[in-house]
Amino acid sequence: MSISSFDDFIVAARAQPEPQRLLFVFTAVELPDDCTPAQRAAFEAGEGGTLTPLACLDKSPDELISFEALLEEARQHLPDWTLVFAAALSGSKDRPPRSEDAEAPLNRMVEMIKAGTVGTLIPFDTNGHTVMLNA
Repeated sequence: MSISSFDDFIVAARAQPEPQRLLFVFTAVELPDDCTPAQRAAFEAGEGGTLTPLACLDKSPDELISFEALLEEARQHLPDWTLVFAAALSGSKDRPPRSEDAEAPLNRMVEMIKAGTVGTLIPFDTNGHTVMLNA
C-alpha cells in the first residue's frame, strides 16, 4: 500500500495482521546558528534546515480518530512543530504492544532523526501529507 497521507497510514496500521502501536516524533525545522548566507537564503525560501526532535507520542490505532485529532492534541503542547515522523510497532500473538514497549523504539526514532537517517520513517507535514526529504 502506498502511503501519501496520514489517513493512509492509519488504514495500513489497522489492516495489519498483528495489533499495532503507532509511534510519533514531533520535530521543528530550524536554522543552525552557524549557517552560511546561502543556507539562510535557502531556509527562508522553504528549503534546508535542521530537524530538532521536540516530543514523542505513542497511541494505539483505536486511540487515534483522525489526523485532525492528533493535530489538535499536538498543538496544545507543541504549537511550533513542523513535521511529525511516524512508524508502527507490531504486537505478537494478537497482543498489542504496550506504551512501555514503545519507549526504546521512540528513542531510536529520535536518534535516527538527529543523525539524518530517517529513510524508514514516514514524515508528515501539519496538513497530514507525506513529505519527501532531501538527503
